[in-house]
Amino acid sequence: MDSGRAAKFPFMKDASEFAEANSVDLDALIVSPSFEPARKRGLERVMDALERSEVSYRPLIREYDRLMEVMSYPYARMIVSMVGDRFLTKRYALAEAVRMNGILSGEDHATVVAVSEELGVTSTVDADGIIRMKFTDYLMLANRLKSVDWKLINSDIHSGLVYLPQEKFSRLMQNALQDRIESELPLMTPEEYRRYLRGAVDAVSMALEETKKKYSPTGGEGMKNEYLPPCLVRILEMSRQGMNLPHSARFALVTFLHALGLDYDGIIRVFSESPDFDEDIAGYQIKHITGELNGTEGYSPPECKTMKTNGLCHNPDTLCQQEWMNHPLTYYRVKSRDRTKGQNAQQTPQQGPGAGSKTDQ
Repeated sequence: MDSGRAAKFPFMKDASEFAEANSVDLDALIVSPSFEPARKRGLERVMDALERSEVSYRPLIREYDRLMEVMSYPYARMIVSMVGDRFLTKRYALAEAVRMNGILSGEDHATVVAVSEELGVTSTVDADGIIRMKFTDYLMLANRLKSVDWKLINSDIHSGLVYLPQEKFSRLMQNALQDRIESELPLMTPEEYRRYLRGAVDAVSMALEETKKKYSPTGGEGMKNEYLPPCLVRILEMSRQGMNLPHSARFALVTFLHALGLDYDGIIRVFSESPDFDEDIAGYQIKHITGELNGTEGYSPPECKTMKTNGLCHNPDTLCQQEWMNHPLTYYRVKSRDRTKGQNAQQTPQQGPGAGSKTDQ
């Protein structure tokens, strides 16, 4: 058992063995004053995920500090589980995985192989330091990476094995850890622990709301029709006129509205404006697409190129035609920010000397 490796990779078997060797259990972690540093660090891990999208890392020399680092990991997982928000779970999983990637890319080959085995990926390293993995594992982990460099056709393959430098292999392990954490959470937190975790959970919940507002295309203010891209304006018009929407258009509309923060009631109200509205049919489709039926995050809105492929790109304006414009949500964000800047610019001349005196009176 390597305590240094356990602190770097607290999801590994080394970490649980390190805790057992020091006679640490969850009761001690939750209530003992000796583990206050672990609880503080556990909260920091979650806050790092919200604020920085990456859990911070610092080398630890003392065994005590390494133990606190190891125990902060289950504490952070309990906080995330108690909050019970899918956005937080995904963001936390990504942040832990990004941290691991940054460390693993500089580790020795034995550690790289041990980490990959822990994550269910068989790998070997040749004399030149090139890592080999099964092409089926490669496809599973690389399919979400959009760069052409990750296409299997552009990879070095021999006898069913993909050959990778350590940096690229570590990036794939990031996806593997992210998937693992997402699949494991939420945990069932014992009732007797909940009151001890309440302060940390409340702090995270408040920070979570601010983060959601920051990343929401609407800034938490609800949908504004004047910011909608032409393609979505057209789909909404078709729906309100009772025209038959193809499945791709319904899918695009639901996912877009869901991404803007509309809940089931908000989305169903949009569909209810159609003359041939059927709540049972529309309701089932909405719950399936948003993930409400199976408790998942749901689908993401299609990109501009997908909208074009499906024949849903309608009357693109000058903003649509910018080279960097690749997603309807990007259009919405840009339009809303431009409008805000314009309003602020109009207000600026009124704020010179004496301009505010009448308002203050």
